[in-house]
Amino acid sequence: MAYSVSDIATALGAQFEGEGGLLITGAAEPALASRDQLALAMDPKYASGLSKGQARAAVVWEGADWRKLGLEAAIFTPRPRLAMSRLTRAFDQGPGLAGGIHPSAVIHPSAEIGEGAAIGPFTFIAKGVRIGPRARIASHVTISQDAKIGADALILSGVRIGNRVVIGDRFIAQPNVVIGGDGFSFVTEGKSRVEEVRETLGKPSETERQPWLRIHSLGSVTIADDVEIGANSSIDRGTVRDTQIGRGTKLDNLVQLGHNVIVGEDCLICGQTGIAGSTRVGNRVVLGGQVGVADNIFVGDDVVAAGGAILNTSAPAGRVLMGYPAVRMDQNIEMYKASRRLPRMMKQFAELQKTVKQLLDKGHDNGS
Repeated sequence: MAYSVSDIATALGAQFEGEGGLLITGAAEPALASRDQLALAMDPKYASGLSKGQARAAVVWEGADWRKLGLEAAIFTPRPRLAMSRLTRAFDQGPGLAGGIHPSAVIHPSAEIGEGAAIGPFTFIAKGVRIGPRARIASHVTISQDAKIGADALILSGVRIGNRVVIGDRFIAQPNVVIGGDGFSFVTEGKSRVEEVRETLGKPSETERQPWLRIHSLGSVTIADDVEIGANSSIDRGTVRDTQIGRGTKLDNLVQLGHNVIVGEDCLICGQTGIAGSTRVGNRVVLGGQVGVADNIFVGDDVVAAGGAILNTSAPAGRVLMGYPAVRMDQNIEMYKASRRLPRMMKQFAELQKTVKQLLDKGHDNGS
C-alpha cells in the first residue's frame, strides 16, 4: 500500500514541505532507502546517510534544509519517536496469519470462538475457552481449560496459556510466552537453611537434611486490556489469588513475573527483568533491562529503575533508582565517582602510612 507524503504528514500530525503528492510504500534508514521509501533522518547525525540512499522524501528534524539534502519533500517532526510509532503502525504488514480456522486445529466443542477469529495450524483450544471476536491465534498455541481471551488479540506461535487465565482486549503475546505456569513456591517441614540465614545474617549453623514441599498454585492470572508480552516471558499463576497485570502495561522479552505479583497500569518492564513473588508494582513504573525486584515489597507509582538495578526494599512513589543495592540516582552517581577514586585514595593512604611510620620510628629513635 502506498501513501502520499501529505497523507503521511497528516497522520503524523506534522508539517511538510515540497512535493506532497509523492507516493511512499515504506520506511527505511537513510542510506538504505529506495526511491519510493521514506527515509528516517530525524536527527542531524543521520543526514550523511541521505546522499548514500535514493530517497526523495524524508522525515527530518525541525529546521533542516531539506533542499540541500537533495530531497523533493520533507516532513518535520518535533517528537521523532512519536513519529516512529505512528509511521511504523501505518506500514506494518502484520504477522501474515491466514483467516479462518485451520483444519489441523483441535478445538473442544464447548469452546466459544468469536466472529472473525483466525486460528492457525496445530493449535489446541480446551474445554470452556472463550476467544473474543477478531482474535488472531498463530500455530502451535495451547489455550487451556476455561481461559478467556478478549477481542482483537494477537497470539503468536508457541504461546501457552494456562487454566482459567483471563485476558482483556487487544492483547499481544510474542512467540513462546507462557502465562499461568505454577509459581515457584516451596517449604520445608522444619526451619530451612534460608530462614536461618535471614535470622542469623549468615552465621554458621547446622541444618537438618529435609525435602522441599510444593505449595500448589490455586490461583490463575488476570491481564487487563492493551497489554503486550515479549517473547519467552513467563507469568506465574498465583498461589491463592491471581497474579495481575494492569491495563496498558508492556513486558519485553525474557521477563519473569512470580506468583501473586501485581503490576499496575502503563508500566514498561524491559528484558531479563524478574519480579519475585507477592511484590506489588504501581502505575507507570519503568524497570530497565536485567532489573531484579525482591519478593514481598512495594514499588510505588512512577518509579524508574535503571538497567541492572536490584530492588531489595520497597521504593516510594516517583523515586529514580540505580545500582545494587538500588539507591537514589544521585546517590548512586556519587558512589560510582567515589569508587573510581578508590585506587588513588588507597595509594595516598599507603603513602600516609609510610610517612607516619617514618615519623614514629624517628621519634622512637630520638627518645632512646
